[in-house]
Amino acid sequence: MTSILSPGYRIVKLASGARSIQDLDCGETFHPVIGPVAEAKALYVEQMRLPDRLRVATGEFVIWDVGLGAAANPLTILAATRAIPGKIRIISFEKTLEPLRFAVEHGEELGYFAGYESTVAGLLQDGAADFTNGFQTVKWEVHLGDFPTLLRNAVAELPLRSFPAPHAILFDAYSPARNPAMWTLPLFHDLFQMLKPDRPCAMPTYSRSTMLRVTLLLAGFYVGAGHATGEKEETTIAANTLALIDQPLDCKWLARTERSTSAEPMVEAVYRQAPISPKTRELLSVHPQFR
Repeated sequence: MTSILSPGYRIVKLASGARSIQDLDCGETFHPVIGPVAEAKALYVEQMRLPDRLRVATGEFVIWDVGLGAAANPLTILAATRAIPGKIRIISFEKTLEPLRFAVEHGEELGYFAGYESTVAGLLQDGAADFTNGFQTVKWEVHLGDFPTLLRNAVAELPLRSFPAPHAILFDAYSPARNPAMWTLPLFHDLFQMLKPDRPCAMPTYSRSTMLRVTLLLAGFYVGAGHATGEKEETTIAANTLALIDQPLDCKWLARTERSTSAEPMVEAVYRQAPISPKTRELLSVHPQFR
């Protein structure tokens, strides 16, 4: 892995040959396996069947982008679906725009900003951009702040909505060890409360950990094995309907949670690993997915 250094972040060349960004403060690399575009296509575009769903969508198709980072995920979706007519609204959540500013400075090396330079400039300047993307009209907005707090406040306001219910969620937070607040049971429970039962919504993420999958199930989601991304033979996909999951977790997986040393959800924003508790085991046994 080679790199180009800059304060706070650096461009790294992955084993696949793709370029990505490393956060020097925490040491984590964005899309570290196969690179930003290839990962976004596999994890989000293809797995969530976005082209097919956009073709039949009526009204505005809402995408929550949790962890804007350097914007590779939403930009890859826009590039992959621009020939499909429709209306898209992207709502990005992030603590800081510094990774995006750094990425723009190295846009040629990263390779996924082509054609979207003015859109991203608008996001950086105004926090929002309305534009035409091929045959689509797009509204893209960025909300800065602590996502668990923003989400908790939004849930407290229901049935009024601070944000429209999503059809798709791009969940791309730093790892639980580095950012435990983004992986707790209360957060995913709040996230599930923001969905509409009559609006199918899928949420893939790069992790395949037992703890994450148990957490998502207890929060109310259906959960399945997600598509491979390069060296990762499996990821995770959650949804509010089984119809959006190709490989739902089954009773054999449920039995394996008994042997895991890291299956109990985190309730507080403190990283720890623990085997499944009797209470959690009981709650999982009555989840609709395993009946």
